[in-house]
Amino acid sequence: MLFNATIDGLKALRLDAMTAALAEQNEQATYTGLGFDERLGLLVDHELTVRSDRRLQRHLKTARLRVPATVEDIDFRHPRGLDKAQILDLARAHWAASHRAIVITEPTGTGKTYLACALAHAAIRNGHTALYHRAPRMLDDLAIARGDGRLARLLAAWARTSILVISETSAIVCARRS
Repeated sequence: MLFNATIDGLKALRLDAMTAALAEQNEQATYTGLGFDERLGLLVDHELTVRSDRRLQRHLKTARLRVPATVEDIDFRHPRGLDKAQILDLARAHWAASHRAIVITEPTGTGKTYLACALAHAAIRNGHTALYHRAPRMLDDLAIARGDGRLARLLAAWARTSILVISETSAIVCARRS
């Protein structure tokens, strides 16, 4: 009776992960040897982990990154001239916390979008928010929003985002001076 009331209370508090973990603890005999504090700690850790994972997934979905890239998947052996130490330092996302920008310029097909998405993914894992746009579509959105009176709201929504990844065709962004 007390167990069911506890489960109902956890559900009412919307602690779904903790509810599932408590049910799992009661089904497995390995948890019976643990003390109250240890079991409660495991329940709280489980709830926090699940919430953190959900937040990360929600931010990644909202970012609409073009490529599901991560810094761990970057191949530094490929001769693209990437400095591994610099990329790993950028992955810590200190640049996002200090409101700095990163501009990636290289010829077409060298992985600029992949690298930008990987850095945005790393920043999201470090607690920032991101949004991916292609420049032509972004300019169209701005023109439409200006025409129908939503420009201020659109700009405010973009301003609330920590990181704005703007990708462009190679003709403009990728142009390099030799």
